Amino acid sequence: MITVRDPSRDDARQRLLARLAELDARVDDIEAEQRQPLDDDFAEQAVAREDDEALDGVERAALAEIAQIRQALARIDAGDYGLCAACGQPIAPARLAAQPAATRCIACADAPAGRGAAGRAA
Repeated sequence: MITVRDPSRDDARQRLLARLAELDARVDDIEAEQRQPLDDDFAEQAVAREDDEALDGVERAALAEIAQIRQALARIDAGDYGLCAACGQPIAPARLAAQPAATRCIACADAPAGRGAAGRAA
């Protein structure tokens, strides 16, 4: 069996891998920052703990995006990257360029919960 390389998927893979590397570095930086010992001054400790809460939120968002990117990479490997998970139609290239980990076409993403583009027509 001959495999034909899809340049758009190769490009998407490279963009996703680059973003994954950025996010992994960000998570590493956050975890290193949070491992720093607290200051002896109680006021400084309070500020540091507030900063840690903000960093926790940034870290959670980064980890969620990492999971989405890994799922997108798995879809590329499986050969179904760029197809809507709800209706099976192709996701617009512009949408994938803006959001490479997108799993739904615009119509299905905009549809009320649980109803893809096919469900809206009914």
